[in-house]
Amino acid sequence: MKITFPHMGNTYIAAKAFFEGLGMDVVIPKPCNKSTLEIGTKCSPESACLPLKVNLGNYLDCIERGADTVILSGSCGPCRFGYYGIVQKEILKDMGYDIDFIIIDPLQDSLKRFLQPIKKLFTGHSLAKIYKVGRAAFQVVKEIDELEYMTFKIRPREKRKYETDTVYADFKREVLKVTGPYEILDVIRKYKQKLLSIDIHRGLNPLKIGIVGEIYTIIEPYVNLNVEQKLGNMGVEVDRSLSISRWIDDNVTRRFFRPGHRENEVERAAKPYIPLCVGGHGRECVGHTLLYSRKGYDGIIQILPFGCMPEIVAESVLPTIRKDTGIPIMTLVVDELTGETGYNTRLEAFVDMILRKKERSKSKCTVDI
Repeated sequence: MKITFPHMGNTYIAAKAFFEGLGMDVVIPKPCNKSTLEIGTKCSPESACLPLKVNLGNYLDCIERGADTVILSGSCGPCRFGYYGIVQKEILKDMGYDIDFIIIDPLQDSLKRFLQPIKKLFTGHSLAKIYKVGRAAFQVVKEIDELEYMTFKIRPREKRKYETDTVYADFKREVLKVTGPYEILDVIRKYKQKLLSIDIHRGLNPLKIGIVGEIYTIIEPYVNLNVEQKLGNMGVEVDRSLSISRWIDDNVTRRFFRPGHRENEVERAAKPYIPLCVGGHGRECVGHTLLYSRKGYDGIIQILPFGCMPEIVAESVLPTIRKDTGIPIMTLVVDELTGETGYNTRLEAFVDMILRKKERSKSKCTVDI
């Protein structure tokens, strides 16, 4: 068995830590690029959403490098992601590839149903070893998210432009050269210290923008055209509403270890606008938008793939939230035809609009005084 998986942000680092820690053969997907999207688009249905097309591009590259098994998380509810494994397997089969898919559905009410698909994956490994390596890999997930969120805060405050980008790029190169969770943790901690040593403008209060939307689109930088990096280099501090560690906490830790606590802060915030789950991360998009507004953020950007049903539901609610709270909200829809120039123009215009709004607010306060 030679394992691979979709490339989504930094998840490949945690997956690498886990599978290598268990001594498994793993083919790490290359960072998504234009070729990945073009290859995936050619063999996907035209109406398929962007993540499916990029995923297929990942798989085909990894299959050429020897992968024979795909690990994919599952889904439930009204979101097409729940069909990805079946659809992708059939597409690859039609192309002549006999690839095994191991689909791990979210932990709902049945632990047995959750564990059933992964028995094959862990054959020959003791529970003690799986637990030990899994715990270390989850620590990798948390610390890699912490490192990434550090870049969000440091980038708009750095004195030497693009220094954060340079350190982060060096980290991405070095982490691929080590093996297993403990060596990876050492590299993450080393680069956390490097980020902390960057000279910043202390006391600076940049604009703060929250990023909400469909999980794959907001986590995978190629798909969202490096929105966090772009905004950071415009002098904006961003916060992304979803991360892999938060997803694990919501879908595994909270459901398994804290089963009595079904409703979290985000779901409670969204309840007046979306009282029920609409699939994907539609409800979370609305909830996080409201929480960002209450925390004093200056604006919200929703990013979704073209045709994403849960996010379209959320998008229909956002104008009401904008009216109720006064927070500026912009929606960006991405697909294989999205042009970077127009995308950048919209980001720049949105940031400029927020700055002008703040300036008018200050002028009004001065006049009132």
